Amino acid sequence: MRARSWIGTLGGYSTIWLARALPPGGRLITLELDPRHAEVARTNIRRAGLLNRVELRVGAALELLPRLATEKTSPFDVIFIDADKASAPDYFNWALRLSRPGSLIITDNVVRSGALADSASTDPSVQGMRRFAELLGAEPRVSGTVIQTVGLKGYDGFAIARVQS
Repeated sequence: MRARSWIGTLGGYSTIWLARALPPGGRLITLELDPRHAEVARTNIRRAGLLNRVELRVGAALELLPRLATEKTSPFDVIFIDADKASAPDYFNWALRLSRPGSLIITDNVVRSGALADSASTDPSVQGMRRFAELLGAEPRVSGTVIQTVGLKGYDGFAIARVQS
């Protein structure tokens, strides 16, 4: 894999692990909304010795993603979505635009402690993830699944989709 995109950096922990897995010449572009989180992440990425492999962009992902498309930085081999859940459907649509057949699109925190099954929920994060799950299931260009996880934080899960065409 030569190029990866990451939506939602926070402190950079997962970004560092993904960057360490890159082959020679591989690049990772990560997007972070909050400048304070971006600075913490940049410090952690620098300490990990990965500044030459990671490009951290600060701003709203829905403003940065169209720029990636015009810069011809895509297609990405892996796109990881771990940002505000209400915008997950929009991030997924951009991920499809920035991918190619064989790309993986991974979306975190999709089970929401089972709240997706609560049809009365007005939580914007739950509604966003519900719309994302509907998109994932209806999208003919991907084959995907949702996997529930259980751990110290309770239970949640992630979705993984492989772009077919």
